[in-house]
Amino acid sequence: MTKPLRVGVAGIGTVGAALIAQVAAQRAQLTARCGRPIEIVAVCARSKAKNRGVDLKKMKWFADPVELAGDPNIDVFVELMGGSGDPAKTAVEFALASGKSVVTANKALLAKHGVKLAQLAEKSCVALNYEAAVGAAIPIIKTLREGLAGNSVDRIYGILNGTCNYILTRMEQEKLSFADCLKQAQQLGYAEADPAFDIEGHDTAQKLSLMASLAFGTKVDQSAIYVEGITSIDAADLAAADELGYRVKLLGVAVKTPQGIEQRVHPTMVRKDSAIAQVMGVTNAVTIDADGINPITLIGPGAGGAATASAVLSDIADVARGQTAPPFGRPSALLTSVRKAPMQRHEGGYYIRLMARDKPGTAASIATRLAEQEISLESIVQRHPKDGPSTDTAKGSVPVILITYATSEDGVRKALAAVGRDKVISGRPQVIRIEKN
Repeated sequence: MTKPLRVGVAGIGTVGAALIAQVAAQRAQLTARCGRPIEIVAVCARSKAKNRGVDLKKMKWFADPVELAGDPNIDVFVELMGGSGDPAKTAVEFALASGKSVVTANKALLAKHGVKLAQLAEKSCVALNYEAAVGAAIPIIKTLREGLAGNSVDRIYGILNGTCNYILTRMEQEKLSFADCLKQAQQLGYAEADPAFDIEGHDTAQKLSLMASLAFGTKVDQSAIYVEGITSIDAADLAAADELGYRVKLLGVAVKTPQGIEQRVHPTMVRKDSAIAQVMGVTNAVTIDADGINPITLIGPGAGGAATASAVLSDIADVARGQTAPPFGRPSALLTSVRKAPMQRHEGGYYIRLMARDKPGTAASIATRLAEQEISLESIVQRHPKDGPSTDTAKGSVPVILITYATSEDGVRKALAAVGRDKVISGRPQVIRIEKN
């Protein structure tokens, strides 16, 4: 019989335990599909006594992940510890330098050190696979790295954080406040006790940096991404979007422009009839626009032990078959530095909600400032409360919603700054970009 692929797993949390269970349950099928057995022979975690619901008796135990990474009795090192620094970084580096393939779900590590790790993998002629790092069970990494190897990608965008999508879905469907939805997400385990990394867009940005590298042949560079979270979104924006035929989603977008690669994470209005607008709850989705084909949208669970473990196991199976591709789709020496397109040069439609002071000349002042920046309006709506004056109306301000035709980010910012100086609005304007789809 063909020699089994021997796997060592560092990190036996929800994903690690699910991986061990899946390998045990699919043993015969994996052997048939890969041409050789896959065996988890060694593990590493903080506590040996903890009950994880899987049988670890036949597996060698390591207290140090770096020691496991260097064990000559494993062929593949699976890193499920997380974090951009040690011990994950040193353990992965040591495994690659020792000639072992690495499978990881660690987006933070790859977003910060991806190019260096790719160089190590290529030098040792081993695999560095990370399907589970983006979208869990959604096969977006293989699609970009292998499935679309013959296509030139123009744009890739998606819902990459289930926590944010869950919150926006509940806010829209049940008319709940952001704070109430966040609290429920935490109670259900969809959001962390400190949810800032998710709701401020940084989790999405890390994932986008990996997809952009694969899509455009650039070095992974999270610092090149404009990031804006969802904390400013309120019920008024979701109600207005609904009436105008849109839905609000937190999107990660990377697009090729004449100025460079535009990479951005922010709340976005998308047409209700688009595929990505139908994605609700904790589900993730990614759409790819490439030459020669219609847009492709991949939808699936973006988190969870079983879903993430299935992506990890798929990567292990590729190693068992002897399939090794450059980690970022081409040799790391051919990856180019990101030519960052300034956010001010972004062009598209905008939703703008203002609290306009109810006095003569307000409308004319707003129109003048928009015209100075050559901003044309598709629609303008002035809202009046149905059940008597609202607090803002009583103070002399009424909500006004503007939808622009395609214009520049810089123009919108300059126009709104001038409107503010004219003192014809109260509070801060709400601005949400509209994504063409």
